[in-house]
Amino acid sequence: MRITSVETFPVRVPLVPSHRMISALGRHEVSQYVLVRIETENGLEGAGEATVLPRWSGETVWGAKAIIDEVFAPALIGVDPEDIEKVDEILDQLSVGNWFAKSAIEMACWDVVGKSKVQPIFELLGGPKRSSEIRCRFSMGAYDPDRARNRTVELLRDGFTTIKVKVGTNLADDVERVRIVREVAGDEIDLVIDANGGFDVETAIEAARQLEDARVTLFEQPTPRGDFQGLAQVRRETGLKVMADDICFDLNDALECIRADACDVISIYPGKNGGIRKSQRIAELAAEYGVACSIGSNLELDVACAAMAQLVVGCENLQVESYPGDILGPIYHERRIVTDPLAIEGPIVRLNDSPGLGVNVDWELVRELWPSA
Repeated sequence: MRITSVETFPVRVPLVPSHRMISALGRHEVSQYVLVRIETENGLEGAGEATVLPRWSGETVWGAKAIIDEVFAPALIGVDPEDIEKVDEILDQLSVGNWFAKSAIEMACWDVVGKSKVQPIFELLGGPKRSSEIRCRFSMGAYDPDRARNRTVELLRDGFTTIKVKVGTNLADDVERVRIVREVAGDEIDLVIDANGGFDVETAIEAARQLEDARVTLFEQPTPRGDFQGLAQVRRETGLKVMADDICFDLNDALECIRADACDVISIYPGKNGGIRKSQRIAELAAEYGVACSIGSNLELDVACAAMAQLVVGCENLQVESYPGDILGPIYHERRIVTDPLAIEGPIVRLNDSPGLGVNVDWELVRELWPSA
């Protein structure tokens, strides 16, 4: 089986007003991503998604499309998509970074291989390690007090048992927001806070001190990217469990987190890590050192979320039972781009056992989601 074509399709999908995101990274109201379609000589096709966000990985919809079209695609014609390691090697030789663009191609390869073998990707990863019914947490933006209060009521009604609250903006506002969520929820939920690297070490420690009465169960990425020792200091001095996310893109980053004893959990997902295989390798490395992993998010559409769910089901060290992750991106958006969307009800995502990713892109709709000039 050989790749015969690689096509890209930019899309623009607004978020529903109630789910628009505010964080230390800014506001996210419209997603501009790239869908990838690969075709093979035997008539199969696979889909991938580059969930690009400039403030996250530095990638844009225009840059991702260009590097896939002009750099990656020509080098992949004639390559066997089943040789995922070879595909990764080619992409890494051609470019550093560009995690989400690489992931889109890699997940499209997994998709087509699953279809050729009539197996879901989690079977290709070694078989299911947990149920295909996955409980997720909800990521709440850095909302004003009234909106945070009302949103918490809604999330409890919908059955969420873990709520993540964005912080890392203004400390006083952050503390007020988190306390409101805990006050409204009582002891019913696990409460995670996520600074997206928006605090320095001293402010992160002060935030933890002020929020002792809020009974925070996990502090996600309290310190900036690259500061592994700072992350370790927050963990050491606050006694809180710490999740590494924005600081961990590849295997070397994960190793630095482990060497620094900087975290209890590493957030992984195919987009950020450059593909399913690379995410799985990080999880395996972390397991060797007794560090848990969970699934993170960049507000994906159904294609990338399906890849994330496949990874969760197929990877032993994705400990979502203890550290629920984020696979809810499609419900944040006004449109679903597949004909058979992931089943999402409240906090529960249900992955089917269809071949490949388990979803099929509505390519006619996708063509409508990027206004022509």
